[in-house]
This record gives sequence, C-alpha cells and structure tokens, in this order.
Amino acid sequence: MLLNPVVTINIFQKQANPLIYSVDQVIFEEGEAGDFMFGIIEGEINILVNGKVVETITSGDVFGTGVLVGIKNRTYTAIAKTKCQLVSLDEKRFLFAVQETPMFALHVIKNYSERLSRLQHMV
Repeated sequence: MLLNPVVTINIFQKQANPLIYSVDQVIFEEGEAGDFMFGIIEGEINILVNGKVVETITSGDVFGTGVLVGIKNRTYTAIAKTKCQLVSLDEKRFLFAVQETPMFALHVIKNYSERLSRLQHMV
C-alpha cells in the first residue's frame, strides 16, 4: 500500500525551511536544469507543457523528481496556482527520507511514472 498524502506531508514537514510561493509565481521552467524535487505541504501547483496547463497537483504531491533520477532538464513548467508552502529535497535529503520511510520511495516512483505516462500521451 502506498503512502497517503498525510504521511507524505509529515515527511516534508520534517525538512527545514519551507519555501513560500505566491499565486502565479514560477517554481521552475521547462528546459531548466535542476537539483531538487519538491513536495507540496500546502497549496496547488499547475503543471504546464508548452505553456498549457496539463495537470494541477496539491498537498501531499511531489514534483520535479526527474532531476533526481537522471533527467538533465525539467520536462515541464511548475507555477503556483495558489499561495503554496513547498519543501525542496536534494538527492541527499531525498535518500535520507527514503531510508527513514522506504514507502516514500514507492510513492515518488508511482507519482513520477504516472505523470510521465500522462505527459507522453499528450505528445
């Protein structure tokens, strides 16, 4: 069984210094290099491909994980739909979270593969 959003949010809340984004603030853009994945503690994020919203994600979701699994550049743009509180995880902190809660890795993999599949079907 995969983690529910509450457990995932608890993992994020253990990280120091949450990031605050205001409405319409760009978190990252398609094509940018990146070293962090993000977890949403609170708020909603729009995922855009070629300038078009393809998905809206919310509390407990993760995004930007590709850069931690070998993808060089961001494959989509992420913009705050509402005021958001996010946590960024670099590879070291991601590995620590996975060691502390192994099911978190399955949640991230499932989330990543589902998003990748949806984005591929749009092309």
